[in-house]
Amino acid sequence: MCAARLNYIAPWWTYWLHNFPHTNLRLEPVDSAFRPQEEDYQQSLVFLGCVAAAALGLNLLFLATYLSCLCCCHKEDEVEEENKRSNSCCVSWTAVLAALVICSAVGVGFYGNSESNDGMYQMTYSLYNANHTLSGIDRLVTGMTGSMEGRLKEHLARLDEIFAARDDFVQTLRFMQQMANNIIIQLKSFPDLRKANVDLAAIADQTTTWEYYRWLTYLLLLIVDLVICLAACLALAKQSRWLLTTMMVFGVLALALSWASLGADTAAAVGTSDFCVAPDKFLVNQTKDIIHLHTFTYRSNSHSLPSIFMLRFLSLTTFQRSLTTMQIQTQGLLQKAVLRFPTSERDLLGIQQILNSTESGLHQLTALLDCRSLHKDYLDALNGVCYDGVEGLLYLCLFSLLAAAAFCAMLCAIPHALKHIASRERAYDDIDEADPFNPRTRRTMVRSPSQSHVHSFCSYSSRSSQGSLHAAPPAISNAPVAEYMNQSMLFGGNPRYENVPLIRSGSGSPPPSYSPSMRANYLSVTDSQVRHFGSDYQI
Repeated sequence: MCAARLNYIAPWWTYWLHNFPHTNLRLEPVDSAFRPQEEDYQQSLVFLGCVAAAALGLNLLFLATYLSCLCCCHKEDEVEEENKRSNSCCVSWTAVLAALVICSAVGVGFYGNSESNDGMYQMTYSLYNANHTLSGIDRLVTGMTGSMEGRLKEHLARLDEIFAARDDFVQTLRFMQQMANNIIIQLKSFPDLRKANVDLAAIADQTTTWEYYRWLTYLLLLIVDLVICLAACLALAKQSRWLLTTMMVFGVLALALSWASLGADTAAAVGTSDFCVAPDKFLVNQTKDIIHLHTFTYRSNSHSLPSIFMLRFLSLTTFQRSLTTMQIQTQGLLQKAVLRFPTSERDLLGIQQILNSTESGLHQLTALLDCRSLHKDYLDALNGVCYDGVEGLLYLCLFSLLAAAAFCAMLCAIPHALKHIASRERAYDDIDEADPFNPRTRRTMVRSPSQSHVHSFCSYSSRSSQGSLHAAPPAISNAPVAEYMNQSMLFGGNPRYENVPLIRSGSGSPPPSYSPSMRANYLSVTDSQVRHFGSDYQI
């Protein structure tokens, strides 16, 4: 019956995880064999979670030190524009890379969550199939035992009274009673599977419940990480200080959740790998009082050492022979005894019916005890847990590591972005409100049509002669290139070449707004130009 032999081979990553150091909370080495009931083994798995918690503490300490140094170590007030731009570019690229890493981590997390869920579903499905098989075996054995002990003995007792005058018929009935007792003994020799049925059903139900909540929790965690990443990118793009501050708080929360999920996934993966390396040993210890593991697995030397399954088939063979003998005896009594004892026909037909139903149940029991069915369920459960389940947990561990690193980088970049936004706001607030070239003043003057249009101060010599002035002399517009470059270096910090000078005569658009210090420099240069070109141009 067991000609097609199938073997279970543990994947390589289970051996890798099984070789992880197992240490209890007292820092003592512990055996890596799967023993979930023992306290030392439980502490070895908790120790892995404590390692992740310690890593979280070190990460938060690093962030606190970094932020303290950033807040305490102020830079000089006057910073070159190029340095500001390089810092802004660094913050932008850091945010972009962190966002890409988080998106990649979320993709890995979705795949790992799905793989783990598929593996647990395959295990629970196999457990339900095995539970259905075992419950069917127990139901058939219980039904046949009840029929043989109850109804068959009643029919034999009445026939013994009817055939009291015929010793040969009574001898046949006693022989049938002996065969029935042998069948009952064989049926009672089957192990009581009701406890195993309850255990398998309870394990499958609990696993399904826990797996649903685990899958849902990770789904929410993945969505939250993705939302925090997108919101942080939006805050950097819009340069919103309050949104950046809010995302910084949520980033710390996401960082803590990432390290917590890493500890839980690592402990679960190591514990599951300890079971997957040697599942037979654990199941033998757990089911030795209920059902032998040989029902589910094969032995390489099954020809020389029969398993409990082979012994059960030998007993079923004896069972079949006993039923056949009883049917022959019943058929003979129907042919001989009914003519002389008509009242015995009803009991004989009842016995024949019981034997026929018992034989049908025997065929069903033989089909349910086929080793290939139970062994397939056993292998499917192991493959679901040890291949898809552990692989999914490893992908979830990778997700947690990537998310923790990305959120750490984002938390380091957000303070720089806040400082950059604050410095820009201070520089913008430093503009003189009375400066006619201030963009705010220009917007106010545009909105007030009653106010006169402010022309460039190089277009007129004085306000008293505005009506009689013509276009600016070509001396300024045809100024040497070197002179214009000197002016540009004073105002912008870098020399620049333009087809049209920045200050044009008769133009309605003033040059960019300047701070009070830059405006003073501009006025001093204008005075030197007045002395050079004459008194035709006055401010």
